[in-house]
Formats: sequence, C-alpha cells, structure tokens
Amino acid sequence: METTALTYKLIRKVKDDLFDEEFIHHYHLLINIGARDFQLSVIKPDDEKVLLLEDFVLPSLTSNEELINILDHLFDSHALLKAGFWKKIKVSVKNTKFVQVPQALFAEASIADYLKFNAHFDPAKEDILASVNERSEAVTVFAMSSDLRSWLNGMYPNNPPTFTHQSAALIEGIMQFAEKRKDSPLFIYVDRFKLHIVACRDKKLLYYNQFAIKQFSDYIKYIMLVMKSLNMDQQTSQVILWGYIGKNSPHYHEFYKYINNVSFGGEPDDLNFGYAFDEVPEHHYFDLYSIHLID
Repeated sequence: METTALTYKLIRKVKDDLFDEEFIHHYHLLINIGARDFQLSVIKPDDEKVLLLEDFVLPSLTSNEELINILDHLFDSHALLKAGFWKKIKVSVKNTKFVQVPQALFAEASIADYLKFNAHFDPAKEDILASVNERSEAVTVFAMSSDLRSWLNGMYPNNPPTFTHQSAALIEGIMQFAEKRKDSPLFIYVDRFKLHIVACRDKKLLYYNQFAIKQFSDYIKYIMLVMKSLNMDQQTSQVILWGYIGKNSPHYHEFYKYINNVSFGGEPDDLNFGYAFDEVPEHHYFDLYSIHLID
C-alpha cells in the first residue's frame, strides 16, 4: 500500500458473517475522516445492525492534496468503498473549524458569519456546511476542504454523501446516551490527538469543546478546567469515558488519581452488534457509530 512515500495502515477490521455484498443497496456507509486516520462502518438500517468496521491510520500529511492522494489510493484498493449504490452515504470530518448555533437563531445565509466567531477559514479553498443536531436543538456549522468534498461527491455522483462534523455526531450520540440517565455526568471522548468534553442536563446541551493534546498532563488540565467551570466536584461527579484508551492502560489509571468516579461508556444502545464485534472494546469508535444519528 504505497503512494509516493506515503503509506496507510489498516489496524482493525471486523466483518459480521451477515454482511452480503449483494445487498449493499440496503446498507448505510458511514465514513469518518481525520487528518491522521480514516474509519468506515456499514450499517443495515432495517434492524440497526453493524456489519462492518474498518480503521486506518494515515501518515503525517501536510496538505489536503496529500490527503486526497492517499484516500484515492485507499479507495482504489478497497473492495467496497467505490461502490456507488449504497442506500445512504454519510461522511463526517474531524477538524477544529466548527461552531454550534442555536437552531432558533440559525439562518442559512449567515453560516460563514457564524463560523468567523470560532475559526479562521479560506472561502476560496473551503466550503461552509451545516448539520442539524435534533437533540441539542442546534446546528453545527463547519468548514470542509472544497477539494475533498468535490472528490467525495465525484466518487459517488449518483448518490451524493451527507456531510457532517465529528462534533455533531458526538453531541448527538452522547445526548442520546444521557437521556437514559438520571444523573448528569461529564462525558469525555479521547480521540487520537484530541480530547472532547460534553456536558448536558435535562436533555439540554450545557457544554461541548475539543482540545488538542500534546502531553498526558493536558488531559487532566482541561478536564479539571471544565469541571470547575461547570461547578462539578472531581471527588463526587461521575465521568463517562469513550475513545482510544484501554481499561488497563497507564493513562486510565492516571485518570483515577485525579477523578474518582470514572467509568467507560458503551456502544450506542440503538445499534446491534454481532459476536464478531466482541473483540472491539465497547468504548471505542463512538463518534463513528454516532454518525448514523445525523440525517
């Protein structure tokens, strides 16, 4: 898998025995694109069954051109990604160029103005898109590379993808999870190179933000900062954790030194997982799975 000195690596693949290529036209394809990773999942919407999961690590890329180049090679070598007859295709992008706008105040003509409050973007190279979050009654406005969006649309000319943002998927998934709880924990998603923190109460979104992580102490620093701003007590408040952190990892045990009540979140309740997924930790890939909640 080589591309002009750039390589990608498949680090996890899980395929349910029920997956049938003859029925792709009944399936939803979920794609999650980051600067250093790429995931896909296939869901059978009739019974919300997860049939396929693949996780790729990308090299250190310096431009959108390099990202598109390596994705082009990945798609070319993949048995399924270039199929154009999926029932629905949903693409989520992971970046820092986003803002949450209350749905009652949202006006389509002003989306670029909303984003200016929170991010720098180049309108000549980036498209400004919007994704509705029904549970938080907000609209996620985000920037996406125009070339990447055009490339993806060109890959599926007869079935244009629905585009959303990682923050929208996480918020929707976590708020769905929170609906079943009587308490109000702090929700944390540990991504590769990023920390996401969410808080909600009484079915209302209180807080969402993401933080770049350069060293382990950054995790504790940002979590403590957010807990303090929300008047949460690190000794008594519940913290629910998802993401790329192991139950026996040094990082997890270090969390316990500062936060007493940490537990792992599970897979989305509305999705069904066969025995093949028993090997996948339940707290992994929550952002990928939650893309299915975005229309």
